[in-house]
Amino acid sequence: MKPLHIADCVRSNLEDYLHDLGASEPDGMYNMLVAVVEKPLLEVVMQHAEHNQSKAAQWLGLNRNTLRKKLLEHKLIN
Repeated sequence: MKPLHIADCVRSNLEDYLHDLGASEPDGMYNMLVAVVEKPLLEVVMQHAEHNQSKAAQWLGLNRNTLRKKLLEHKLIN
């Protein structure tokens, strides 16, 4: 079985989500999707960076303060 690319997984899940809504219209999909993707991204990168925020920020292309803010938002640090 060929592995799926992240974009293919996202696309497939979004199609399922919209199908499951039936006649209901979606609301706030952009923020929902960003939040759902951002937390596991931060978790994995922080783990691989051995919780070094400077290294993780560099890998993500973020300012360290921006990374710290996002980690706090997702309750990944205190």
